[in-house]
Amino acid sequence: MADSAPIRLGIVGARGYVGAELIRLVAAHPRFDLAYVSSRGLDGQRVADHNTDYNGELRYSAPSHEVLPALGADAVVLALPNGKAAEIVRAFDEAEADPIIIDLSADFRFDPSWYYGLPELTRKAYSGQRRISNPGCYATAMQLAIAPMLNVLEGPVACFGVSGYSGAGTTPSDKNDPDKLRDNLMPYALTGHVHEREVSHRLGHAVEFMPHVAPHFRGISLTVNLHLSIAFDHGEVLARYHGRYADEPLVRVLDDAPWVSRIAGSQHVEIGGFTLSGDGKRLVLVATEDNLLKGAATQALQNLNIAFGLDEFLGIPLQQQHVESAA
Repeated sequence: MADSAPIRLGIVGARGYVGAELIRLVAAHPRFDLAYVSSRGLDGQRVADHNTDYNGELRYSAPSHEVLPALGADAVVLALPNGKAAEIVRAFDEAEADPIIIDLSADFRFDPSWYYGLPELTRKAYSGQRRISNPGCYATAMQLAIAPMLNVLEGPVACFGVSGYSGAGTTPSDKNDPDKLRDNLMPYALTGHVHEREVSHRLGHAVEFMPHVAPHFRGISLTVNLHLSIAFDHGEVLARYHGRYADEPLVRVLDDAPWVSRIAGSQHVEIGGFTLSGDGKRLVLVATEDNLLKGAATQALQNLNIAFGLDEFLGIPLQQQHVESAA
């Protein structure tokens, strides 16, 4: 492939919130072109009629799994609910088609044959793998918040998380019903959540995660409680975080605790509010992230850029962009 040749990208499951964000990012990317976007609910309709950032003539389609490998995309992003990716990957394998496949679900996050793409922590492990598992939204923020202190942790890390209801997807449920969420905070999956297992597995350290859904549309706020094996002072903690993320444009270390209302539409994670107990052996901090962007679509674009040998941040706006409200 010539250096300037367009890279054809297919998106499977493009009707959802993350699919829409990925279309926006790809539409502005200097190297990626959309080969197809699949949605059974929008089959035949113009993508531009549903996504104002895209101005081409492409229409949504609904190809069968068996047809997808013949569509000739250089890369395919699976933006589907958990449990739906394996049969599509099997169709590509049976057809002996080998595009880059990015799976946004949890289906392959525990599969050692897939590269786990959280670039700030795993990019050195990338060696040309063509099957890439995108981390979970909460799991991304948790790992980035914990990693700088990983070698001095003592006991499980407790994470209290609150997400906007876009994280529950578009299929109607209590967790994305604005009426039921109004003036409410809805706890769910308080033990054994897939992101709890994901982070514990990836970091090799026990994490206890307590997720909740709030009435806002997008954005995650995590309060992270870490017990430490040795005492730290505030300056030492800040030095660890600033040192770890000094060259990471999508991780910003703040003095104050970040607000979830300020992260909507932004591509990065914010970590701040570092507070130590009197003995210096308990640290509490806050991390925020747009669950649809760095928690999903932006990270997928990072992984695509890496897989095709491009600058990792090509096509990723580093300043805050639009803020999408509920449809």
